[in-house]
Amino acid sequence: MIVIVDIPFTEMEDNSLTYDTYPLAIIHTENFLITVCLKNSKVLTDFINGKIKSFFTFKKSRFILQILNRISTYYLLYLRQIDKKSLMIEKRLHKSMKNRELIQLHSLEKSLVYFSTSLKANEITLEKLLKVEVMQKYSEDKDVLEDVIIENKQAIEMTEIYSNILASTMDFFASVISNNLNIVMKILASLTILMAIPTIMSGIYGMNVDLPFQQEPYAFLLVMGITFSICGLVAFILYKKDMFS
Repeated sequence: MIVIVDIPFTEMEDNSLTYDTYPLAIIHTENFLITVCLKNSKVLTDFINGKIKSFFTFKKSRFILQILNRISTYYLLYLRQIDKKSLMIEKRLHKSMKNRELIQLHSLEKSLVYFSTSLKANEITLEKLLKVEVMQKYSEDKDVLEDVIIENKQAIEMTEIYSNILASTMDFFASVISNNLNIVMKILASLTILMAIPTIMSGIYGMNVDLPFQQEPYAFLLVMGITFSICGLVAFILYKKDMFS
């Protein structure tokens, strides 16, 4: 009998903890129980280091169930870590929006997609194990397997909830960024209009034609006064139109 399930892993990427999954194959033979995985897993090292009590390798079916139970435990643990990390990043984003935080949120969102896919695949495998004769041999084993299935379903529900929360958070901050950009564009447009007025006035008075006040000794001051008055009036109108906020 071969049991293939996805197990959760944590990895360091750009000085940040990321979450991923890798397949674990458990091969049940008459005399041996063989596990094969691409990477060293905490799930198995916990058994080696004696963190799991009351397990015996000669009870192969029970040992498989204990491995599956440990996998579910790590999924739940990492899901809670993801939830805490997303809350911390969200708090930092409220203070200052930086690309680093947004990238971290996206990374967590991607991790939840991996978890969701893997947990649903594991659910199918666990349901099939219920029908395997080896697992039905002892009533205690069947009870343990049912507990593992319940924990796996709980992990699936948690993944869906956290995914929805994270997606809505990303949408919210995308809206905030878009709104901030609109505000900046409004302010820049208003400043452009105001800066264009002195340019227009100086351009008019730079022409070689008869213009008002050109013979007056205080022509420059008069023109400047008119220019600033127009700027002030336009600025007031723009302010009333809420163009500076």
